Amino acid sequence: MPAYLYATFDVTDSVAYERYRQQVPALVAAHGGRFLVRGGATELLEGQTRPMRQVILEFPAMAQLKAFYAAPDYQPLIALRQSATQNVQLLAIEGV
Repeated sequence: MPAYLYATFDVTDSVAYERYRQQVPALVAAHGGRFLVRGGATELLEGQTRPMRQVILEFPAMAQLKAFYAAPDYQPLIALRQSATQNVQLLAIEGV
């Protein structure tokens, strides 16, 4: 069953975030993942939240999503992303 990594956040350091953005696709692919959404334009249709940057990754299974997130090669990239963003929400969602 597929699993999705959903992230929403504000970019506060575009230079550092660009370094993260350039390095992460190869690691996502190495864990069987692919980008479905990667920072496209957003429009709020309902609710009160302010649209932020949105990212959705799809993995074949939750185990692969968790392996990606826990990968030793990803840990420095997490720190880089965290230094370049704020208001982060990161969810692992099981698909159907």
